[in-house]
Amino acid sequence: MSILVTGAAGYVGSVTTELLRTRGETVVALDDLVRGHRAAVHPEVSLYVGRVGDAALVKRICQDHKISACIHFAARAYVGESVHNPRLYFEDNVSESIALLGALLDSQVTNLVFSSTCATYGEPVALPIREDHPQAPTNPYGWSKLVIEQALRAYAAAHGLRFVALRYFNAAGATQTRGEHHDPETHLIPLALDVAAGARPHLSVFGDDYPTADGTAVRDYIHVSDLAEAHVKALSYLQAGNDSIAINLGTGTGSSVRDVIAAAEVVSKQKLQVQMMPRRAGDPAKLVADATLARNVLGWQARYTLQNMIESAWQWRQDHPGGYKA
Repeated sequence: MSILVTGAAGYVGSVTTELLRTRGETVVALDDLVRGHRAAVHPEVSLYVGRVGDAALVKRICQDHKISACIHFAARAYVGESVHNPRLYFEDNVSESIALLGALLDSQVTNLVFSSTCATYGEPVALPIREDHPQAPTNPYGWSKLVIEQALRAYAAAHGLRFVALRYFNAAGATQTRGEHHDPETHLIPLALDVAAGARPHLSVFGDDYPTADGTAVRDYIHVSDLAEAHVKALSYLQAGNDSIAINLGTGTGSSVRDVIAAAEVVSKQKLQVQMMPRRAGDPAKLVADATLARNVLGWQARYTLQNMIESAWQWRQDHPGGYKA
């Protein structure tokens, strides 16, 4: 039996695919390569280049490879882009995912690990954020993920689907062979390291007047290897016959923008040029996960510190200055 990983050529998807492969699992990858990278998928992994909403393709993959479960990463994931082009996000993240679910159910594949996000919570009303926190997204990206979470609940009740929705916070870091290569890049840590490497003139910091210790926004950063481990544990949880559930993934510790800058300067041994900018609309002051449920249910806990994440990301950048080869 095989595991289907959608978005397997993307950042978290590629690290999870490689972890599954090294643990002896048979993995089949599906990615349209619009933002993923073929080089991020090991040549021993069967890679289908196509859309997750192509029901005929998904059914053929399930039949030909005897798929027993799916880990669904494939999605658009830029908050700003979702505000300016919500149609793209509802078509790709919602419509395509619904078609995928239908094809999986038609193929008798009923175990699904879903890559969700803390963006489904919106502005926090309590910190740290628990899974029972109200879900009120402030952007179309968050809404697109929440719609699929709601669909998963309905499909579980009516069609026998079983799922784990993993709501993770800020992915960061790299492995020796896989890291962040986005175009455009919007994540703080790779942007900071671009400045350290001389690829950007300065780092834009959006807001220094938040009600936080140093005035900059605070986020819960989590190493991509920890995220991959959580997805594998979620898959084992479903394979053991357990009930559907939504689970936060985070460290439970917040790091401010200034914390990230300071750590990046230590790791790179470079002073970063910073340009202060006004706050961006909709950016909460602080987002930190309560990851107790992940520990109690999955037996999972984040291992890597912010320093570890930046060190690994810096090493990845040194080893792959141009990212993945075309």
